[in-house]
Amino acid sequence: MATIDLTPLYRSTIGFDRMASILDAAMRADTSTGYPPYNIEALEENRYQISVAVAGFDEKELELEVERGVLTVRGRKTDEEGKQYLHKGIAFRSFERKFNLADYVQVEGANLKNGLLVVELRKVIPEQMKARRIPIGEAGLRTIEASDANQTNLANQDKQAAA
Repeated sequence: MATIDLTPLYRSTIGFDRMASILDAAMRADTSTGYPPYNIEALEENRYQISVAVAGFDEKELELEVERGVLTVRGRKTDEEGKQYLHKGIAFRSFERKFNLADYVQVEGANLKNGLLVVELRKVIPEQMKARRIPIGEAGLRTIEASDANQTNLANQDKQAAA
């Protein structure tokens, strides 16, 4: 695999550490076997759903974890002792599947029904991060106001020093 140097990209970005870590994670090839299969669905503008096919697993054998913007789904299947199979064609192997979440995406909940683990996600953007309109004023008026305020402060300081 060819190595790609992303240093020039990082040099021109300020405060995008999360983006850099996402790019680094994306550069590492996912060598998983594709098990279990999953779907990612956009339900609304800020709502998403991940469906993972986990037939044969119950709630006790599944684990969901979110850490540093990565959702990890794990399935741990224990060997059933005492059973003798003539043919075993159903895969009940353990797995771990990771999903990188975008900024401000939160896991709302999860449920297991008919062999599908459904994880509900919602993008919640903080008020200070939402787009807002900034009024444009005349620069001359603002400068005059600022200089008037400075002159008033200087005059007050001179009066206090003289007293």
